[in-house]
Amino acid sequence: MLISVIGFPRIGANRELKRLVENYLKGSITQDDLLQRARDLRKTHWRWQKEKGIDWIPSNDFSFYDTMLDTACLVNAIPLRYTQLGLCPLDTYFAMAKGYQGENGDQKALPMKKWFTTNYHYIVPEITDETTFRLADTKLFDEYKEAQEAGFTTKPVLIGPFTFLKLSDNKSAKSLRELANELMPVYQEILVKLGTWQVDIIAFDEPSFVTDITPEEKRLIIEIYEHLLAMPNRPRLLLQTYFGDVRDLYDQLIRLPFDALGLDFVEGEQTMALILQYGFPQQTHLVAGMIHGKNIWADDHQVTRQTLQSLQAQLGDVTMVISTSCSLLHVPYTKQVETTLPESVLSHFSFAMEKLVELKELANSMEVMHDDRKGIASLPSNFPKSERSQQQLPDVRAKIAALTERDFIRLPTRSKRREIQKTTLGLPLLPTTTIGSFPQTAEIKKWRKDLRDGKLDEAQYNEAIRTKIKSVIAKQEELGLDVFVHGEYERNDMVEFFGEQLEGFLFTQKGWVQSYGTRCVKPPIIFSDVKRRKAMTVALTAFANQLTDHPVKGMLTGPITMLNWSFHRVDIPKSEIAMQIALAIKEEVHDLEKAGITIIQIDEAALREKLPLRMGDWDAKYLSFAIPAFRLVHASVQPQTQIHTHMCYSEFQDIIEEIDQMDADVITFEAARSDLALLQVLQDRHFQTQVGPGVYDIHSPRIPQVDEIKEVITQISSHLTMDSVWINPDCGLKTRGEKETWESLQHMVQATIALREAFE
Repeated sequence: MLISVIGFPRIGANRELKRLVENYLKGSITQDDLLQRARDLRKTHWRWQKEKGIDWIPSNDFSFYDTMLDTACLVNAIPLRYTQLGLCPLDTYFAMAKGYQGENGDQKALPMKKWFTTNYHYIVPEITDETTFRLADTKLFDEYKEAQEAGFTTKPVLIGPFTFLKLSDNKSAKSLRELANELMPVYQEILVKLGTWQVDIIAFDEPSFVTDITPEEKRLIIEIYEHLLAMPNRPRLLLQTYFGDVRDLYDQLIRLPFDALGLDFVEGEQTMALILQYGFPQQTHLVAGMIHGKNIWADDHQVTRQTLQSLQAQLGDVTMVISTSCSLLHVPYTKQVETTLPESVLSHFSFAMEKLVELKELANSMEVMHDDRKGIASLPSNFPKSERSQQQLPDVRAKIAALTERDFIRLPTRSKRREIQKTTLGLPLLPTTTIGSFPQTAEIKKWRKDLRDGKLDEAQYNEAIRTKIKSVIAKQEELGLDVFVHGEYERNDMVEFFGEQLEGFLFTQKGWVQSYGTRCVKPPIIFSDVKRRKAMTVALTAFANQLTDHPVKGMLTGPITMLNWSFHRVDIPKSEIAMQIALAIKEEVHDLEKAGITIIQIDEAALREKLPLRMGDWDAKYLSFAIPAFRLVHASVQPQTQIHTHMCYSEFQDIIEEIDQMDADVITFEAARSDLALLQVLQDRHFQTQVGPGVYDIHSPRIPQVDEIKEVITQISSHLTMDSVWINPDCGLKTRGEKETWESLQHMVQATIALREAFE
C-alpha cells in the first residue's frame, strides 16, 4: 500500500526559514545565501519523509511566503504596480507579500485572507484586465529537479486552476469562465513540460471543491479537467481535495479519467457515503486522507483501520494510497524535542514527524491484514490505541449546566448604552485608538528570556514591564490618541498568555506553526476542563489606568479565538469548551470593571476562521454556540462599561448580521489591506455596532502618509455615519518596529484631527 503526504511544514523545525527571510529582508544575508540555505532545508524535509517510508513525497510545497503567491508568480498574475518598481523577481515577490517603501517607490502589500478553516493566511492574488497569463516562473520545475538530483523522486504539487481563480481577487471585467479559458494553456504547458521530463505524477490541489459549488461552477470544473486529462503524454494527474467532502461534484469527478483522486476521510463527513452510493472507478488510485493534518492528537489506528477495511471491502481491486487529510503545514514538526511535558501527556500527541510514522504503521497493518489468509489479522502489540483520560472540573460543568437565556442578554439595549457611554466617556468625534499591542522589542524579549532562565526574578521583571508601560502611556499622551492601551508588553501571544494562566491548557516548547509569511505561532493545547485560577490582566491594566486621565482599554482574548487558535480536545463538543473558556474570561471582565476600567476589548480575531465551509452548516455547527459564547462574556457588565471587540483577515461580509448580534458596543475590523471592501457591506446591512475600520495595514513595514490616511477616512465617511466611526490601525502593532509605529500613529492622529472639524 502506497503512502502519500499532501504537504510538509516548511518553516523549519527551529524556524530556520523565518530567520533566513527576515535576515534577507533586513539585508543581513545575500540572496545567494537565502537560496542556498532554503535548498538545504528542502533537502532535509525530503530526506525525513523518505526515511519514514513516504512514497509520494511532495515538492513545490515549500514557499518563502505563501503558495498562492507562488502560483500567482508562476502564471504571471503580477499587478503592474509591482513590476514597475523595477526590483529583481524575488524582491518583487516580497513587495507583493509585505509591501514596499523605498527608493524605487511606495506600494502596499496584496491582501491576506484565512486559508479555509485554518489560521494560515494566504496572499490574495489580484487579476486585472491587464493580466496576461503565461508560464512566468520556474520554481515548480526547479524544485522537482533539485529533489531528483539529491536522490528523491517527488510528486510536484500545485494549486489547481479552479481554486486559484476562485480565491483570487478578480478586478477585471472578465467572468470566471473567461479567466479559466485564458489560464488553461498555462496549466497545459506545465503538464507538457513535466511530461517531457517523465515526471510520474503531479498533484493539483483543489480545496475549493469542498465548498458550496454552483451548477455553473460545476460545469466549468468538469470542462477544465476534461481538457487537462485529454492531453497526451502528460504525467499521471492526482486531483487532491481536502478540508471536507466533494458532495457537489463527486458523481461527475469519478466519471473523469483521473489517475488518482484524493479525498478527505477526516473532515469529509460524506466522503464514505458518497463512495457507497456512487462507487469508485477501478482504474483510479484512491488517495485516502486518513491521518488528520490539522490536529495534534495521536490517531486511533483501530478506528482508522476499520474505515480502511470497509473501503477495501467496498472497492475491491482499486489501488489505495494512504495519505494525510491535508498538508501537515498546520501542525508542529515533532514532539521529540518536547522535554517539559510528561510522557503520559506526550503519548496522546502526534506532530508532523509522528504523523509520517502513523501513515507507515497503518500501511504496514493493512498489508498484514491483506496477507493473512483468514482475512483478519491480529494487531501488533504496539499498535496505537486511543485511551485518553482528561480531567473534569465538576464546579465548571455545574456552572455551565445552570446557565439560562438571561445569562446571554445584556441590558439595557445597545442604543441606550451608547447614550450612557457617550456621557460618561466624553470622547470626541472619530475617537482614535490602537488595537492593543505595541512593538515587542529585543529588550522586552530578553527580559522574558532572562525571567525564564532565572536571571531576573518576578519582581525585577514586573518592574521592568511597569517602566515600559509608563513610557508607552506617555508616548500615547504625546501622540494625542484618545483611548490608550497599556501595550501588552508582558504577553508573549494573545492566546498563549491567557492559556498559561488558565486551568486545562498545556504548552509546548517548540510547537511552532506558520501563520503567515515569517509569522509563527505556538498554539496551546486544551487538554482538560478550563477554569480561571486568578486575575490575569487586572494589576497591570489598573496600573496603566492610574497614569493618565484618558481611558485605558482592558485587553482580553475572546473564548472563540482561544478555542480556534488552540489544539482543542476532541472528547467533548467544541460548544462546551467554548462555554468553559467564556466563563473564565467573564470573571476577568468583571474584575477589570471593578478596578475602574471603563473600556474592555474582548478580541475575537478568529471568529470567522472556523465557520463551516458549507453555508448550510453555519448555524447548527458553529454560530449557534460561537455568538452566545461571546455574549456570555460581557452580558452582565454595567451599561457605562464599553465593550469592544476586534476581528481581522477574514471574509466577514458572510456573517455581518451575526457579528452585529454579538452585541458589542464597538468593533474594529481589518480593512485597509483589503481596500476597505467591507464598508459597502456594513452600509448595505445597516450595521448597528460602532465600528473602527482599520485605516492602515500593520503587516507591512511601510509608513502611511497623512494624506493617504485622510483619503481612507474620507472613503469611510461615504459609507458610514461618522458619529459611529472609530479611527485605528488594522491590527495590533506587536510585530512592527518602534520608529515606524510612532510615525504611522502620528500620521493617523494628524489626519483625524484635520478632518474632525469637517465632519462635526
